Amino acid sequence: MDHLVDDSERRLAQHIRAEREARNWSLADLAERSDVSKAAISKIERGEVSPTAGVLVRLAEAFGLTLAGLLVRAEGDEKRLQRAGEEAWWTDPETGYRRRQAFARSWHPVEIVDVELPPGGRVVLPASSYARIRQVVRVVEGHLRLHEGGDLFDLGPGDCLGFGAPGEVIFSNETDRSCFYCVALTRS
Repeated sequence: MDHLVDDSERRLAQHIRAEREARNWSLADLAERSDVSKAAISKIERGEVSPTAGVLVRLAEAFGLTLAGLLVRAEGDEKRLQRAGEEAWWTDPETGYRRRQAFARSWHPVEIVDVELPPGGRVVLPASSYARIRQVVRVVEGHLRLHEGGDLFDLGPGDCLGFGAPGEVIFSNETDRSCFYCVALTRS
């Protein structure tokens, strides 16, 4: 984990703390619910480190939110129209995986996320992150290898995949070019 460097990550750190405090949870309570150590949560809340995608998913799940829901609440903007270029990119400091919320509002059931997975990139998301959502991924550019439970899918430009029952998912880019894909999801 690296030092936080931009305003959106500072707001994310503050929001994680606000979500925890709004529930009257101690660091230990959140650590137990998320399976993230107290020390790591404390460093995240103080803005000393940038959490990985896996850590953010576990924290969001503990709060009863999707990752997109946690990120959009941290941004604090619930307007209906989101213009191209207004979205902030978040980068996983461990993998270089980048994502931005193309559309996510607490009052709307659909979320759209744009993702860039760098060459050689690999992101593992736990089954718990899919427990309350239904999701479709569409590759825009490049090639994506996706392991979902015991199934393996190789996706190219234009390919779409609807996710099955909740299970661990591994997104990987085994090429020498970035892969860009879009995720659409609904909360169930």
